[in-house]
Amino acid sequence: MAERPRFFDDLAGVAGGAISALTGLRDEVESLVRARIEEAIRRLDLVKREELDAAMELAANARVGQEAAESRLAALEARVAALEEKKAPVGGGPGMIA
Repeated sequence: MAERPRFFDDLAGVAGGAISALTGLRDEVESLVRARIEEAIRRLDLVKREELDAAMELAANARVGQEAAESRLAALEARVAALEEKKAPVGGGPGMIA
């Protein structure tokens, strides 16, 4: 009867060792797969999501700046046109006798 508990203890020890070995193997396979995927991404010249999000934010900021510059340009063009109208002679052009 003393042999039976020792057998189960040994079996539990072997099972525990196997589980820890499988955990280590899983971690190793996971890191290997991750490295292969990153290598494939670099080879395919793909970008990561974080880089894409940063580029999209820069583009949105540039678009806002461009729209602001366009509205300022339109306002300045309107002011120049108004100033040119005031400067132009009223009622007479070249060759007219006043």
